[in-house]
Amino acid sequence: MKRLSKRQMRIFAVGQLGWSTLSGIISAWFVTFYLPTQSDIKGGATQYILPGLVIGGFLTVLGLITALSRVFDAVTDPLIASLSDRSKNKRGRRIPFMQYAAVPLSVVTVLLFCAPVEQISSWNIVWISVFIVLFYLFMTMYCTPYNALISEFGKTQDDRMYISTAISLTFFAGTLLAYTPFAFAGMLRGSVGFAWSYRICFIVLAVISCICMLIPTFCLKEKDFVDTKPSNSNMFKSLGATFRNGSFRTFVGSDIMYWVGLTLFQTGLPFFVKVSMKLDESYTMIFLGGMTVLSAVFYPIVPKLVKKFGKKKLVISGFLGLALAYVITGLIGIIGTTLIPGIVYGVVICVIAAFPMALLGIIPQSIVADVAEADGYETGENREGMFFAARTFAMKFGQSLAMLVFTSLAIIGTTQNTNSNDITASVLGMTIVGFVAVAFCVLGAIILSFYKEKKVMATIEKNHNKKK
Repeated sequence: MKRLSKRQMRIFAVGQLGWSTLSGIISAWFVTFYLPTQSDIKGGATQYILPGLVIGGFLTVLGLITALSRVFDAVTDPLIASLSDRSKNKRGRRIPFMQYAAVPLSVVTVLLFCAPVEQISSWNIVWISVFIVLFYLFMTMYCTPYNALISEFGKTQDDRMYISTAISLTFFAGTLLAYTPFAFAGMLRGSVGFAWSYRICFIVLAVISCICMLIPTFCLKEKDFVDTKPSNSNMFKSLGATFRNGSFRTFVGSDIMYWVGLTLFQTGLPFFVKVSMKLDESYTMIFLGGMTVLSAVFYPIVPKLVKKFGKKKLVISGFLGLALAYVITGLIGIIGTTLIPGIVYGVVICVIAAFPMALLGIIPQSIVADVAEADGYETGENREGMFFAARTFAMKFGQSLAMLVFTSLAIIGTTQNTNSNDITASVLGMTIVGFVAVAFCVLGAIILSFYKEKKVMATIEKNHNKKK
């Protein structure tokens, strides 16, 4: 089997630019669009669904829809992974799924923001519920096979690190693209109104994303690079076998802690800026963009560090570095902004977090690929799709848990208006959020310390030597 050239690896990474942009649109705009604040409503935003904490006094209608869609998503992850692992398609086990999913995923992303009734209506709830479920279905159909190819295309450790680095860069680029409506929607609003100013931006981004997702499916012939025997296990047997792998269980436990800590920071960043640092909300994009660019500067040295120190030690270092950034974030509420201006805190946090973000953005994907390959040698079954689906589930579980933790902690010390969509965060609440994020990162490092990296790598090296 042929190895991918560096150019072909970059072509593969373009697919992640596409799906990360669409994922970023949902993360950044879904709640903002359908739960407009009072200032947004004054600016022309429409309320499509009933606002406020109307479900049991602690959950919004949109929150309930999102929670139920995540349950559906949790089921489809292993299902799509199993179908992909077992596929006997003559074009390969992964590329056909990706090709079929790209267009509907792009279309559904736009339609999700096109609720049919221009006022609060039950029909809008039905519309949103249907299209958010379809979004997660098509996203899984693309992402699960895509991630499985990291292991199958990465035939050497150098290849895997190059692919992981490339897709980490395109992931950040896609996330930043998803935030561009902050700049362009305002320019369109006077001509087309509030809702369509965003919809036009989403349409443009969806077209770009669709092209990006299709590029690797047409430019790379999977069968030229991958010769794997389809798995014969059904979904439940395959999922059970995946979690019987002790190395993978350790990694997933650590990974959940990472996603909780990271999401607490990302979700809380606008509130840290406004409430703790006493700065204008526009600084959120400045800090996020600065941290992303600075993190990208470190990307070229990460593969070199992996060769010298190994993946486990570097990921643990990443956890602890991120924890330090969160310590400073938590201390803002204790020290205050009188002696140290808010902008100084922001710059220091971005500088400290940049290198850990580079480590944690690149290496974990490669670890999953290592575990999946070693497991394939030990069991004789190629279940890369299921391993990456399980990792995706850990990510989604961590993100969902973080959202629950954040909304519970951020409002400590305030009285939340249950009829409003505005989260009333307090300095005390944001301080607690910062230190809770520290705890999750430290716990992630402790759990990962039990990962048996030497055993996994020895299994891979032994079987590679047999092939020579």
